[in-house]
Amino acid sequence: MGENPRSNDREGTGRLNRWIRAGRFRDAHHLRTWLSKNGVTGYPQQLLVMECFGYPEHVLTSGTRLIADQYADRPQLRPILDAVVKTAKACGPVVVQARKTFVALATQRRTFARVQPTTRTRVDLGLRLDGQHAGGRLRSNRHDTMRLRVRLASPSDVDSAVIVWIRRARMESA
Repeated sequence: MGENPRSNDREGTGRLNRWIRAGRFRDAHHLRTWLSKNGVTGYPQQLLVMECFGYPEHVLTSGTRLIADQYADRPQLRPILDAVVKTAKACGPVVVQARKTFVALATQRRTFARVQPTTRTRVDLGLRLDGQHAGGRLRSNRHDTMRLRVRLASPSDVDSAVIVWIRRARMESA
């Protein structure tokens, strides 16, 4: 095993997959350790581990099911998600990506918003608004890219101010 499994030639991916199969790793931890030592980290590492040891249930679940599960114990909040998605789509093409605990809204370039049922009475709308500071209804958010959030308790909270922020976030990410 003297050659680099991540060589940049066209066979690099195939070679890496052959090395993984030949390694006979007994669990995901050992494969992650080996991949890290060979310079494969982050999302590519995650995908390779899932290919070898199986995908988590939420990855195999449909977007419709993921969203239904998010709002199963708080159905009164689902219309807020629908109002945000409708508003975003009115601004132009939007990709709706369901995740296990939130829904991401993206352009072809990047994600500009995320909608997450945070409590039984509230949905948080995280926004990527570059250069915008928290204040008023816009609160700081700990998320790396969605540094601002708006608390929404009903569809009527998706008012003119929120529409402007969604439009701006989408435009800046287009």
